[in-house]
Amino acid sequence: MRELLEAVADGSLSPAQAEAELNGYVTGDAGRFDAAREQRRGVPEAIFAEGKSVEQVIELTETALETTDRALLTRVSPAQFEALETHIDETVPGATIDQRATTVRVTVPDYQPPTVDATVGIATGGTVDGPVVAEAEAVCLDAGVTVDRVDDIGVAALSRTIDQLDRLRDADVLIVAAGREGALPTVVAGLVDTPVIGVPISSGYGYGGDGNGALAGMLQSCTVLSVVNIDAGFVAGAQAVLIARAIDTARD
Repeated sequence: MRELLEAVADGSLSPAQAEAELNGYVTGDAGRFDAAREQRRGVPEAIFAEGKSVEQVIELTETALETTDRALLTRVSPAQFEALETHIDETVPGATIDQRATTVRVTVPDYQPPTVDATVGIATGGTVDGPVVAEAEAVCLDAGVTVDRVDDIGVAALSRTIDQLDRLRDADVLIVAAGREGALPTVVAGLVDTPVIGVPISSGYGYGGDGNGALAGMLQSCTVLSVVNIDAGFVAGAQAVLIARAIDTARD
């Protein structure tokens, strides 16, 4: 305790960093940021930008950078991203901003990323799956996992799936996203000996077109796979990271 107080007094530690050390989280006007989640759970705290004001998004990003040296944001609107990018350019010179669809990752200049000796394969049924899959990809890359992404291999033309089978089989864990009836993950899971995480996408139209059809299809799969909620790209990425880290540990 005394060392923390002395560090705050001499300026080598900010009050936010000290609070994160003591409580595991930092409280501000925009809410609490769980700075210790990665140490406790193995996956980082993510800032869910949807429904938050620009000011709240910026404040939480500042807290994340101050306490963990990077910030991971999901469901970021164009207006939020524009304001955030301007603010980071002005206040954190040399910071890196990586935008993938509606997912954004910001790192300070001296951030040292982790490395994991494992590959997560990510497959999409079609282009519409891209924004959700971008969340999963960002989480994997943030964890230092190698990502091999292959797009548009939906089962409407099964040859597209078969053509990529060798790449899918080479991965240590697979994230497979599909909308409509959600067939792609169930087909892939029957062709590989790799853990498969199915992500139902809210695409399509008519009955079940809001993702419920895809979710039901994956839950009823006769092949073995796990399934996350509709459009839950972050959850799929986090689950894949936990598996990849276990594989990395086993290899060591």
